[in-house]
Amino acid sequence: MRRLSATAALLATAPTAAMADGGMPQMDFHNPLTGSQLVWMVVILVVLYLVLARWGLPEMGKVLENRAAVIDRDLAAARAAKKAADDAVRQMNATMNDARRNAQAEIARAVADAKAEAARQAAELNAKLDQKLAESEAQIEAARSTAMAAIKPVAEAAAATIMARLTGSAPAAAALASSVDNALADRKAA
Repeated sequence: MRRLSATAALLATAPTAAMADGGMPQMDFHNPLTGSQLVWMVVILVVLYLVLARWGLPEMGKVLENRAAVIDRDLAAARAAKKAADDAVRQMNATMNDARRNAQAEIARAVADAKAEAARQAAELNAKLDQKLAESEAQIEAARSTAMAAIKPVAEAAAATIMARLTGSAPAAAALASSVDNALADRKAA
């Protein structure tokens, strides 16, 4: 508190100290020009205040209100655009999910169709192969029967020649035919 009083006293003596030094003429309140300058300063400040209060500040208020309205309108438009964008993203995601499900269903259907077609073709090929195998087995059996029929006279002749050389006499034709038939039947069964 003491310090504040000392500062106030120093400031009160400052104008007289300034005039004593011949320093600051604007602080010479005994000069009649200083009083008129103060009056004009008050008049100018009042006029400036009135101009600002009546015309300047309301215009600034209008500008600020317009600015606030523009900001509010832009924010509302941005919110609406964000909502529309969110809806579009949501719809796009739903569409993509539906398309993904449909594509997976189509792929599964195509795979099933391909498997069914492959199974059908495999069955057809198996049937053709079974038919060719049966035909081949029939041809082999026919060739075997033909070969066995062709072997019988050769076997009888060879057995007769062998028996004649070994024993010196020709074997009986009926016994020889019966022995060759038995040997061929055994061979066929094996």
